[in-house]
Amino acid sequence: MSLEMLLFLNKTRIPDKVNLQNAVDSLGLPFQFDSALDLVSDRGFSPSSLKGNLSGFEIHGQATQEILPHYPRLSKTVGSRDWTITFRWGSRMSECACVLAASAAMIKVCDAVAYYPADDIKYTLQRLLDEFQDVLKQV
Repeated sequence: MSLEMLLFLNKTRIPDKVNLQNAVDSLGLPFQFDSALDLVSDRGFSPSSLKGNLSGFEIHGQATQEILPHYPRLSKTVGSRDWTITFRWGSRMSECACVLAASAAMIKVCDAVAYYPADDIKYTLQRLLDEFQDVLKQV
């Protein structure tokens, strides 16, 4: 079974890999994105490193108008954010930690809205960081 985190953002504010990694580093997270990461065009598995160990997540981007009809109550929260990046992971907690770190960086860099549909949770940056630390203890 796979799980998903949805990130709603303005496509014009999608950061490059360097700025995104700088955000992760400034948050003090032991996470490294793949050196070839491209948040606009990447599809499928994106390898990354957590505490120096290989891990990763799946990534997929699409126009917000394609996904928001499934979550109409988020319309006001999402506002004018026109792009959605979906991070997907399996049952491995290391993959979950990677998604939490990537999501935290997205909030910090481009004011993304992070939403976990399985439990109907809209994440703040602090909640992502707290859950990252909890998950990291299980890795």
